[in-house]
Amino acid sequence: MKLFGKPQPVSLALLATGVVLTISACGGSPASTVSQGPMPTSSGPAAASASPAQTTSSTANPGASATVGALVPGFPQQLIPLMPQAAVESSSFDKNTSPASVALVGTIASPADTVVAFYTSALTAQGFKEVPGNTVGSIKSKDFLRGDNETVNISVVENAGKSTFTIGANVAAGSVK
Repeated sequence: MKLFGKPQPVSLALLATGVVLTISACGGSPASTVSQGPMPTSSGPAAASASPAQTTSSTANPGASATVGALVPGFPQQLIPLMPQAAVESSSFDKNTSPASVALVGTIASPADTVVAFYTSALTAQGFKEVPGNTVGSIKSKDFLRGDNETVNISVVENAGKSTFTIGANVAAGSVK
């Protein structure tokens, strides 16, 4: 497969975040989950401040943000629509990079094939072309290309009737209006 453009550090970080969220959402074994360190054993104020806090939004870089449990403000829903009845696990958007980076992790009580079909329809309607191949190992995965350097990947893991999907897109800034 030919790679287009140079991977951006933010894009790689978004991909890593999506993989971690996908693994944790799929109920992997304790050995496959990310450890956040030992749990505090005392119940005083120090213990409360030592426990991991869930960060709901990050805006360290103006124009870049991420959130857990919702679509980040300004998320380009015309580019990556949220599948009806899907729950958002996390989302991110960085319009400062070139290409711009968009990521979405969601869950839905639908088969993986239904999720792939929904996003294939949404993306091809916007001029993206399907790249051959439908899996990476045992994971449903589909790549899309528009022009020479706009890419989208969707990966779906199905477990006990619930699909967790991760979508990552690197697109021209004009595509994320």
